[in-house]
Amino acid sequence: MILPIIAYGDPVLRKVATDIDKEYPKLNELISNMWETMYNASGVGLAAPQIGLPIRLFLVDTTPFSDDEDLTKDEQLQLKDFKQVFINAKITEETGDEWAFNEGCLSIPDVREDVNRKGTIQVTYLDENFKQHTKTFDGLLARVIQHEYDHIEGILFTDKLSALKKRMLKGRLTNISKGKIIVDYRMKFPALKKGR
Repeated sequence: MILPIIAYGDPVLRKVATDIDKEYPKLNELISNMWETMYNASGVGLAAPQIGLPIRLFLVDTTPFSDDEDLTKDEQLQLKDFKQVFINAKITEETGDEWAFNEGCLSIPDVREDVNRKGTIQVTYLDENFKQHTKTFDGLLARVIQHEYDHIEGILFTDKLSALKKRMLKGRLTNISKGKIIVDYRMKFPALKKGR
């Protein structure tokens, strides 16, 4: 089932999400709905707060990036068919030089800005079968995970921009929260009584 994506301005996007356990109600159905919602919106990642649930769950599928000809063959291979559910994730280490990449977000449609992030991360997380993993990711894969991880920490990519950029975007962000934007996927706008 395709769920509405929560737009910028909703308080749920600012909450630090809580851990879940195996008993979380209808978890498999939720994960399946999240994949469907993400693909419907042409996203490469989706976090539970973006569908209104302040829980530590996000998913990533970087396959669409694997066609990018600016990437090396190794990078393309790393991104191809990478599809993962992250439950109760914790980034334990961020290393390497910061590098800029133009990011967007399904909760903030039509806004894209360069964001600086560290190149390599180590993450401890549970998969959908509640098996624990500790893995190191780098490059674009690390970035997508960092972006989704920020969502479960109540952080948006726009928070990482300069004060000047934030001021310049203020009007557009206000319009998004009021639903004054055209999007081709279902959204719920905080400043409207009803979502579309």
